[in-house]
Amino acid sequence: MMLWGAVLAACVLSFGLKLSGYVVPERYVQRPWIQRIIPLLPVALLTSLLVTQAFLGDAGRFAVDARAVGVCVAVLALMLRAPFLVVIVAAAATAALTRTIYGY
Repeated sequence: MMLWGAVLAACVLSFGLKLSGYVVPERYVQRPWIQRIIPLLPVALLTSLLVTQAFLGDAGRFAVDARAVGVCVAVLALMLRAPFLVVIVAAAATAALTRTIYGY
């Protein structure tokens, strides 16, 4: 029952956030510091999702497993300016190999 309460609260919060986009006057959105922050919001959201999925285990505690190793390989490949498809394949292959060898 508590799960449905959380789902409904998330729905209401999401709806309120989307509605605020129509209600907030344009003069607030046109401020320079807001214009600098807005493009960074999707990056921050995706980074937080990546970190929670890659570095948190089943109990919600920090864990280094095959997902974390795959993310580290992807970051390294991105730093070496590899094409995106190569980054994805390298990360997936590394995670699969790590799971096969170490069993996690």
